[in-house]
Amino acid sequence: MDNFYLNKYSFCDHQINAQINVETKAIVVIPCFNEPNLVRSLQSLYACDMDCCVEIIVVINCSENCSNEIRKQNSKTFKEGQEWCKNQNNKLISCHFIVENSLPRKHAGVGLARKIGMDEAVARLHSINYDGIIVMFDADSHCDKNYLSEIIRHFEINPKTPGCSIQFEHPITGVEFSPEIYSGIIKYELFLRYYIEGLRVANLPYAFHTVGSSMAVRSSAYQKQGGMNKRKAGEDFYFIQKIIELGNYTELTTTRVIPSPRTSDRVPFGTGKAINDWLLQESENYMTYSPQTFYDLHEFTKNIDSLFESNDWAQFCSPCLKEYLIQNKFSEALLEIRKNSTNKTGFVKRFYTWFNAFRVLKFVHFARDNHYTQVEIEKASQVFSKSEHLNTIKLLNEYRYMQKKIRLISETGFEKVKLF
Repeated sequence: MDNFYLNKYSFCDHQINAQINVETKAIVVIPCFNEPNLVRSLQSLYACDMDCCVEIIVVINCSENCSNEIRKQNSKTFKEGQEWCKNQNNKLISCHFIVENSLPRKHAGVGLARKIGMDEAVARLHSINYDGIIVMFDADSHCDKNYLSEIIRHFEINPKTPGCSIQFEHPITGVEFSPEIYSGIIKYELFLRYYIEGLRVANLPYAFHTVGSSMAVRSSAYQKQGGMNKRKAGEDFYFIQKIIELGNYTELTTTRVIPSPRTSDRVPFGTGKAINDWLLQESENYMTYSPQTFYDLHEFTKNIDSLFESNDWAQFCSPCLKEYLIQNKFSEALLEIRKNSTNKTGFVKRFYTWFNAFRVLKFVHFARDNHYTQVEIEKASQVFSKSEHLNTIKLLNEYRYMQKKIRLISETGFEKVKLF
């Protein structure tokens, strides 16, 4: 059967010849570049409690100009992974490998690797005429035993959801990494959660974590929004925003992904880069955005409805936000948004299409660079917390619990922001 998405948007032809089990409900896609410990991640997935069929697609990849050392590691990883999978008896889970060791240097990276695997998942699910779940995972991540079963259950009890963010928790103690790395990952995860909490304080409709190893999406939603992008970094952020715009986006908090806190120099931002920077800096302080940034946004967004009939938007803005919106020609954008909106609901939706997650992030950076001094992550996090004078670990655990509790409410039908 022909598939419009695959015909128009797929990067390469269908590659896996093995027939898919007709009972397959989900396919986990793992990009794998220069990874020595893939088998540990596969072990974690194979150990999951399951009552239906699931596939894993591992995309072992590198650029056409990558080093011989990386090619050798990719070859070793492929052989080890294949051999390990052959010795598994789990009839409900199967693993397939795609090897792409000569990707065009212009696009080679995690975004393209995810796209190759996710497009393959589309093709396999299409072949059994089933709108299954495509799960994003990483080759250095682990998960809880109920991970796969809870993902499938979540989509069954939320039939309208196009996708979900999955609870993640980095390891914060242990012997696998140095004390300095554990110290850094505690602060970095708190930073990630503080930022999302700030978006919630601002009542923005895209206050969801966008961690590449912790997402799942329906095949139909993936196709409708044009699939995964080919970005070398930040692919997860841009991809998930497109899924959120479909509406009814949810969060799964009854299981966990456990991403690695290891250092990395593969991409210009993200966990690996943040931990590497942390180890190189001399100060023990981890700085973040001022809470005032998010209060500025809150004061503005709570008055959005009134802009459907008024041009006087500046009265709702702090000097900082006003300056930013002038630079971004908001007056002209507002006229265009209103021109194409027949009612307030449509107006608000169009407004947040313009004032999207990326533009908000740009404002947060603008405020940091031009108006508000950065704050230590512990002091900033206490502003949105329910307790006072907590150390970093206690603050992180409070944020984990606080966000998990809110998300469980949303899974029962409550929608904090009804915009999309």
